[in-house]
Amino acid sequence: MTKIYFVRHAKPDLSIQDDLLRPLTNIGIIDSKKVTEFLLDKQITKTFSSPYKRAYDTVKDFAERVNLHINIIEDLRERKIDDIWIEDFDAFAREQWNNFDYKLERGESLNEVQKRNIAALSEILVENPNENIVIGTHGAALSTIINYYDKNFDYSDFERIKPLMPHIVCIDFEGTKAMKIKEFIL
Repeated sequence: MTKIYFVRHAKPDLSIQDDLLRPLTNIGIIDSKKVTEFLLDKQITKTFSSPYKRAYDTVKDFAERVNLHINIIEDLRERKIDDIWIEDFDAFAREQWNNFDYKLERGESLNEVQKRNIAALSEILVENPNENIVIGTHGAALSTIINYYDKNFDYSDFERIKPLMPHIVCIDFEGTKAMKIKEFIL
């Protein structure tokens, strides 16, 4: 059995529009310590993260505390919306959940995000059987992963978890097959 704790990042500073470099707010930094406390007794053996600063920084305190290297996996990044900041994110997200192939001109569809994230996750699972693993991730990326294993997870679930930062979801795997999905609200 492999356990993966997906840690959706803590509260980001939305005044920084660069997705890659967007840091955590002061509250987000404080909340990342709650992630550490939650994970300390989980016998975590490996840590992975999206390359985005907010995801990395949310699991950084934990990794440093237990002396684990954070492996950056480019394909665990959040979806690309477009090269420009969009004002009506809710309408955009709703449209994407209604049509998994919908995307803006320079963005990604949820289908593309899901395929990319599941491929990266499958590689982690194959290379690290029977480990307890942490993955620093994002709301849409995590939602598409959950949706891959549980088709009942839809836009209403995405909306429900959208304000939860940080948010932890643990999935138990036998090989690459998800056996159980459990959410933890900190």
